[in-house]
Amino acid sequence: MLRVGNASGFYGDRFSAMREMLTGGPLDVLTGDYLAELTMLILARDRLKDPSLGYAKTFLRQLEECLGLALERGVRIVVNAGGLNPARLADAVRELAKSQGLDLAVGHVEGDDLLPRVKELGFPEGLLAANAYLGAFGIAECLRGGADVVVTGRVTDAALVVGPAVAHFGWGPGDLDALAGAVVAGHVLECGAQATGGNYAFFREHDVTRPGFPLAELHPDGSSVITKHPGTGGAVTVGTVTAQLLYETGGPRYLGPDVTARLDTVRLAEEGPDRVRIDGVRGEAPPATLKAGLNRLGGHRNEVVFVLTGLDIEAKAALVRRQFEEGLAADRRPAELRWTLARTDHADAATEEAASALLRLTARDGDPARVGRELGRVAVEMGLAGYPGFHLTAPPGPGAPYGVFEAAYIGAGEVEHTAVLPDGRRVSVPPAPVTATAQEEPEGEEVEAGGVDPGPTRRAPLGLVAGARSGDKGGDANLGVWARDEAGWRWLSRTLTTELLRELLPETAELPITRHLLPNLRALNFTITGLLGEGVAAQHRFDPQAKALGEWLRSRRLDIPEALL
Repeated sequence: MLRVGNASGFYGDRFSAMREMLTGGPLDVLTGDYLAELTMLILARDRLKDPSLGYAKTFLRQLEECLGLALERGVRIVVNAGGLNPARLADAVRELAKSQGLDLAVGHVEGDDLLPRVKELGFPEGLLAANAYLGAFGIAECLRGGADVVVTGRVTDAALVVGPAVAHFGWGPGDLDALAGAVVAGHVLECGAQATGGNYAFFREHDVTRPGFPLAELHPDGSSVITKHPGTGGAVTVGTVTAQLLYETGGPRYLGPDVTARLDTVRLAEEGPDRVRIDGVRGEAPPATLKAGLNRLGGHRNEVVFVLTGLDIEAKAALVRRQFEEGLAADRRPAELRWTLARTDHADAATEEAASALLRLTARDGDPARVGRELGRVAVEMGLAGYPGFHLTAPPGPGAPYGVFEAAYIGAGEVEHTAVLPDGRRVSVPPAPVTATAQEEPEGEEVEAGGVDPGPTRRAPLGLVAGARSGDKGGDANLGVWARDEAGWRWLSRTLTTELLRELLPETAELPITRHLLPNLRALNFTITGLLGEGVAAQHRFDPQAKALGEWLRSRRLDIPEALL
């Protein structure tokens, strides 16, 4: 058995988690995921200011107090904190160990950085970062080479778990089922406390004041048990694990550079308190291409938020729009103006804030002046000539650059995946020897009608009978919805169609939606194409990462059989 824990789900996660995981119980490997689409843009801007940067600086500060402890306990550390500069972070870790008098072996993985090859690969110009998502075998090579700490750049999140499993169990590229099982365990662990009750739809059922971080007990066949250290907060249940499995995934085939994991084969079972077994996972050959994340600056954006209080909210909003747009000089008008009115006001409210609505203007343009001085000038000039009660949530600022993320694909053989071992040797990691062509997604097993009394129904929120978890993949939103028992699943799978989803979430009405069935998880997974525009950094909508999209859906009311309520 191999015990792999997680101590970070994003750049900025709980700083103390590394120490908590090292002291809370036995571990063989501790992983940390520091990268996201937005993080790569942040690191790219760091690197522009100082070429020696481009990595997650938080990780180094965590190591300052935990490196000796990890060595003492024999826990190896595998992180993607190297970001855009894994070699430099590896050097910094060595320098830290030397300053503490520690004998430390450090390896790193490189080859994901495609920025020097943008022209050759036909990528658009003006990119700040271009990185391929590498797999697990470079990590495994570093561990086999004796590394105590392995630093990577952009690898798949699950690779941080799969790599140690490959090194420990001796799996090869052909062990597809075992690799797929480890990918699923890695996906559950990658977002830290989201697997132990964080961001969980039914959070009121557990004490999630300070959830512990998860760990996986991995077995030679790729099966695992998800758990956490004794005495830590939160909970590990079939529900919390299901929620994380649905997060930022799409159809039944979960593509990766080492294996395609079939999510429709995953079986979950509670094995005891805070212990959920994952088994039955089947693997298929990976695709012949690797995903690459491309980050660039998209322009400049700004926003002005008008506070509308009391009566005549709609009329006040119309007046603001009319005055503002007429006040803009035609030759200084931003390329995009977007107005959204949030009716946060309540009738006969006991406080002024509760009586107020928010009218948000978002502007975008390639010219920073058009979303800075010009917007501020017009908004300020309206101050004494606008609607009654005119005021803003904040004075207009100068505007700020925003980023754009897009995915591209490159042949796996075109990437120089390299493991740099502690002794300095460079080992080339070949692509998967067998790959699969694109295949149609299985539609999922239709669920037989019956099992739910079709009699009386009651208008009620969907969240009384279903959980949800949502997130972003570039400009698309992922929305997973699951039922808590078989009766609920029979109803949910028949009821929550793409047509009904459009009705319940009107923002999605004109967008392409793909619906996938995952009967083993009693779940539906929807991909809503284009909901997030050009990705999180572009701040296209109120909730730019679709984090709360699932909770909005759960709050919507529909006719639910009383037998389920």
